[in-house]
Amino acid sequence: MTLRVGIVSAAWGAFAHLPAWRAVPGVEVTAICTSREETARAAADRLSLPRAFWNAQDMCADPDINIVDLGTRPSVRLPMVLAALAHGKHVYNASPHAPDWAGAKAIDTAWRAGGSIGVVDAFSQWLPAHRQMKAMLDNAYVGKPLGGTCHFNISLFNSPIKQFPYNWFAQGGQGVSAVRNNGSHALYMLRHLLGPVAELVADDSQILREWHFPDGETITPDTTDFANVILGFESGLTMQMQISWSMALHDGWLIDVFGDKGRIAVSSPTFPTARDCTLRAGQLGGAMAEIAIPDAFKAAPGITLDWQSEPQPSFPMALSMQAMVDAIEGRGHAAPDFAEALEVERLQEAIRLSSARRCWIRLADVA
Repeated sequence: MTLRVGIVSAAWGAFAHLPAWRAVPGVEVTAICTSREETARAAADRLSLPRAFWNAQDMCADPDINIVDLGTRPSVRLPMVLAALAHGKHVYNASPHAPDWAGAKAIDTAWRAGGSIGVVDAFSQWLPAHRQMKAMLDNAYVGKPLGGTCHFNISLFNSPIKQFPYNWFAQGGQGVSAVRNNGSHALYMLRHLLGPVAELVADDSQILREWHFPDGETITPDTTDFANVILGFESGLTMQMQISWSMALHDGWLIDVFGDKGRIAVSSPTFPTARDCTLRAGQLGGAMAEIAIPDAFKAAPGITLDWQSEPQPSFPMALSMQAMVDAIEGRGHAAPDFAEALEVERLQEAIRLSSARRCWIRLADVA
C-alpha cells in the first residue's frame, strides 16, 4: 500500500522534507499546504505536486492523506497536530514538538487516545557519526560513562539579515528560544545516547539584547538565547550543556563523553550533518583519534539518498521517515516518537522551572 503524505510548509518542508519523503519506498507526497491559496497553488506547480491546500485543517481531515508532515512555528502548529491526530493521521512533527508543556501534554493525550504513529523531526540520531557513537557506547567503549560536555552554539542573529526566514524567533509566545530549538535537538540525542535524566539545574537567559541589521534597524527580542544546564542522568553520569543561537564565532555541535575506560566525542562546525559530523575516541593508555564510520551507516537499502546527498538534512530525515513507515506497517519502531517527545518537553519544562526558581528540579516532579 502506498502511503500518501501532505506537507505543511513550502519553505523547509519543500527544501528538505520533500526530497527525503521522495527517497522512501512506498511513499508518495501528494499535497502541499501554505497559508494562502496563491502561494499554495504556486508551490504545488513548482514542486510537481497534484494538490494544494491553504487550510491545514482541511489537509488534516482529507481522507486521501495518510501522513501529515507539519513544519510551521510551534504556536501555530499545535492545533494542526491535534486535528491530524483527531482524524487518525500519522504525524511527522517539527521540533520543538509543542509551544510549551501544556501543549506537549495535550498532544500526548490525543496521540495515546488513537492509533497513529507520531514522529518528531529530531533526526540527529540517524546521522552516521551519531549511529557509530551509539554503537560504541552500547559496547562499553568508554566503560561506565561518568561525565561529559554538550555544546550547541551557533550565530543566528549576531549579524542578522532581513531576508532570513526565522527572524520571527525574536517574538515571544511562539514557543521558541535557543534552548527550546537548539536545545531540543541536543536533548533528544543525549537521551538516545545516555538514557533518562533524573534531575537538572539551569540558567536560561538573554545575552544579545538587540539585533542590529545592516540598514540600521534593530529588533529587541523577547526570547532567551543562552542556556547553561547541568544534567544528572539516572545512570549517575553528570553532564554540562551549553546552548546558544547568539554566540559570536560559534563553536557548533559537540557531545563529549568520558568513562572509566575511555572517551568519545562527536562534533560538527554548526548544525550536525551527515558529511561534516566527525567522531573521535580513545581509551586509557592511548590517545584521541578519528574513528572511521562504517559504510553500513552511510546508506540504507531502498533509500535513494546517501550520506553525501544534497540537501544534507534529507538523508537522516529519510531514515527517520523510513522507520516511521515501518512502524505504520507493523515492522518496527519509529524514533524519536511522541513518547520520547513528551520526555524532551518534560526536560524543557524542568529547565524553565529551574531557571525561574534558581534550584535543582527532579524530572519526576514535573507533571
